[in-house]
Amino acid sequence: MKQVYRSQYRQQTWNVRSFPQGTRNCYTLNLTIGDKYLIRATFLHGGYDDQPSTQFDLHLGPNLWSIVSTTNETEAVAFEMIHLLTTDRLQICLVKTRNSTPFISVLELPKLMNTTYLTQQGSLQLANRADVGATVYHYRYGIDVFDRGWTRYNIRNCSRIRTNQTVNVNNDYQPPEIAMVTASVPTDPDAPMNISLFPVEPTLQLSMVMHFAEIQELNSSDVREFNIMYNGKHIYGPIRPLNFITSSVYTSTEVVADENRQYTFSLRRTENSTLPPLLNAMEIYTVILLPQQATDRKEVDAMMNIKSAYSVNKIDWEGDPCVPLDYRWSGVNCTYIDNEQPKIISLNLSASGLTGEILEFISDLTSLEVLDLSNNSMTGSVPEFLADMETLKLINLSGNELNGSIPATLLDKARRGSISISIEGNNGLCSSASCATTKKKKKNTVIAASLVLVFLIGAGIVTYLILKRKKIAKLGLHSRSHHGFEPPVIAKNRKLTYIDVVKITNNFERVLGRGGFGVVYYGVLDNEPVAVKMLTESTALGYKQFKAEVELLLRVHHKDITCLLGYCEEGDKLSLIYEFMANGDLKEHLSGKRGPSILTWERRLCIAAESAQGLEYLHNGCKPQIVHRDIKTTNILLNEKFQAKLADFGLSRSFPLGTETHVSTVVAGTPGYLDPEYYRTNWLTEKSDVFSFGVVLLEIVTNQPVIDMKRERSHIGEWVGLMLSRGDINSIVDPKLQGEYDPNTIWKVVETAMTCLNPSSSRRPTMTQVVMDLKECLNMEMARNMGSRMKDSTNDTSIEASINFTTELNPAAR
Repeated sequence: MKQVYRSQYRQQTWNVRSFPQGTRNCYTLNLTIGDKYLIRATFLHGGYDDQPSTQFDLHLGPNLWSIVSTTNETEAVAFEMIHLLTTDRLQICLVKTRNSTPFISVLELPKLMNTTYLTQQGSLQLANRADVGATVYHYRYGIDVFDRGWTRYNIRNCSRIRTNQTVNVNNDYQPPEIAMVTASVPTDPDAPMNISLFPVEPTLQLSMVMHFAEIQELNSSDVREFNIMYNGKHIYGPIRPLNFITSSVYTSTEVVADENRQYTFSLRRTENSTLPPLLNAMEIYTVILLPQQATDRKEVDAMMNIKSAYSVNKIDWEGDPCVPLDYRWSGVNCTYIDNEQPKIISLNLSASGLTGEILEFISDLTSLEVLDLSNNSMTGSVPEFLADMETLKLINLSGNELNGSIPATLLDKARRGSISISIEGNNGLCSSASCATTKKKKKNTVIAASLVLVFLIGAGIVTYLILKRKKIAKLGLHSRSHHGFEPPVIAKNRKLTYIDVVKITNNFERVLGRGGFGVVYYGVLDNEPVAVKMLTESTALGYKQFKAEVELLLRVHHKDITCLLGYCEEGDKLSLIYEFMANGDLKEHLSGKRGPSILTWERRLCIAAESAQGLEYLHNGCKPQIVHRDIKTTNILLNEKFQAKLADFGLSRSFPLGTETHVSTVVAGTPGYLDPEYYRTNWLTEKSDVFSFGVVLLEIVTNQPVIDMKRERSHIGEWVGLMLSRGDINSIVDPKLQGEYDPNTIWKVVETAMTCLNPSSSRRPTMTQVVMDLKECLNMEMARNMGSRMKDSTNDTSIEASINFTTELNPAAR
């Protein structure tokens, strides 16, 4: 860049990289799947050549992101996109569409919180990020922790206010404090605050984030309460900004222009409000759809390995091999089927200067039908893996320096006509069956010798194991139950006889409940109340669940997980003895079976957070990791202080130690709570529990059945999504709460729940993230209630429990 411009721009823009060669040039970044980034590309010509007027395309992977157009050397052009990675590779490509040369000054990728900027489809491109009360024109890194750029924005008919006090900005969005200590309010206190956005094509979808904090000292009689409207329709509220604490509101669904091509957001005071609405900062984004799927990742890796190993020097071998179709790699043909990833069906590297052997990377092209490696200088033999490629129909190896014999299996496929092979010009290559037969005999001799050695070693091992087993049997250490399973590894002082169980339950006098496992009875053990769960039928499945629950609960100790006090295994009599949970399960309280007493919103948040902590411990605090597999409201129990604990671990599974990210298992769980991805693939991960917990959160908010065929949408997640799309969150809230809640916390819990219900497990949050969200909501609700809370003993207990609530983000492994 010319020296004259350097003082006007950040140092990152002082240099450019241009791409005069090739049509498409790409930056390939290896990142983490499921992470969310703010991707920012900046273009400042700066006079690096004599053609400052340029135009070219900017691509994110195979999809068009935007058209870059610069008109002079001093004009900087920047594009920002918030994008959730669906793969662990990100490609940013510059595509020449005219005679001008593509260039780029800066490419930045600040990482964001995954719980923010949620979209139902596509990604978000920045339209405006505004400090509406600012006096500073522009700021970003050093002031904003995520390096977001903020600009001053004036709202018509509004005045600016500010405070000298500190404003807490520690929510997931973390807007800069400099933006939150100022705000705009309507000059006329009775008038709404209107924000009219630029007119654009009516099909463009927008998303908005608004950041609020009360920055004025209010009198006891002052109330600032308002609703958010969009084109005259209510979309959120009422809102009461917290005193010097930031709350962020994000539109859950994208909005479109009205018939007049207008985008108008309004903040309107409610009838209860004595003060006008207030806004500190806002962010506006347009939704960018990214419909084109990238080529299958394994095949892209194969092509990159082929390119690197053979030093393929083709100028158009940049970016995705198959898409977009106009920029497909030369020599590559692919399949293009709607809603499916492209796959490579033909690879032509004829006369490409290749040397060395035929690489096994080619076998990763699992849909390949045509392979042409002719007229190169390839050496070595024809590999066996070519015969194993089921889709391969034509192989052209002519004009190389290959030697040895063609594998017999490949020759056999050629004789049967299932594949065509061309090998002319390879003087050292034998294509007769006799070559293969001689080679096979030598190979068989080696294999036979190896098998003898393996047999002798195996016989020795078997003999050793037989002798060891006999020794164990003599010592009485090896025993099996009549069910055919190893008995649980359990401390002797916890094992009870059936007579003990009869005494504990006073001959099974009082039934606490019934479930799929059996009957639960009330009992007394060591002068303490207990719950005794009896297996009603001695089946193999029942014993397997009994064994799983005993072994799991003996190595799991957490305040939010039910405690196992003992067990009985005597013939067909199987029972588990737990701590007594005086207030039953969460479902009973939501449904009213426990009487007319209503769980307050604060208590529901506390129950949700405690349950989430227990589940987070199973996922992150246990080695190996444990997946519950049956999270639901009936398996969340409440003690005499209404502390929540997870129960019923009969279906739980431990992951094997190592690098496994999932286990393949028969689907188990409860309809409605069951992860659809797990149901479809049989692949169990901790994200299956996250889905189930998302359903539980929606039950806590709505007190609606999980499945209701009478509803417009039968599943609770689909129904809530439909109601939110109509713009009124209050319509889904349990009416028993009678409006006694902070709408901001309701909204945040629903947002968290809906992200948990994402059909793709990779896009769901972790339980650690869920715990953090719920803790934030609980703290906000506590702050709202603290001033008016009754001081009786019951509520004192509730306050103490809430204040002492902690998040175990990284508990020690057991």
